[in-house]
Amino acid sequence: MRAKEWRQWILVCTLLVVAFGLLSLIWGLFDKAQVAINEAHNAQTQYQLLEARKAALEAKVAALNTERGKDAAVRTAFGVARPGEEGIVVVPPVLATSTPTLSWWQKVFNWYK
Repeated sequence: MRAKEWRQWILVCTLLVVAFGLLSLIWGLFDKAQVAINEAHNAQTQYQLLEARKAALEAKVAALNTERGKDAAVRTAFGVARPGEEGIVVVPPVLATSTPTLSWWQKVFNWYK
């Protein structure tokens, strides 16, 4: 009877070790699947950003292919004007400085100065 109990105990332990090994493999596959899903989502987001950038660049290229677009690009890049045109200089407005409002005790001290 003793030998039969030992064989059963060894079989149960072996099956437990195999089950634990399989569970750890499954858990590893689950982690890898999560990483793959996250990377796919990141790639999709980057693709959408690149598509939006491509559309914006194509619009800029289309604008530059017109005569007006070329003229605007040259004017912006080099700050030039056509013959007979005058330049406009935009001067920022001068900020008005206001006198600070003095409190009653500051007015009293200003009398003594």
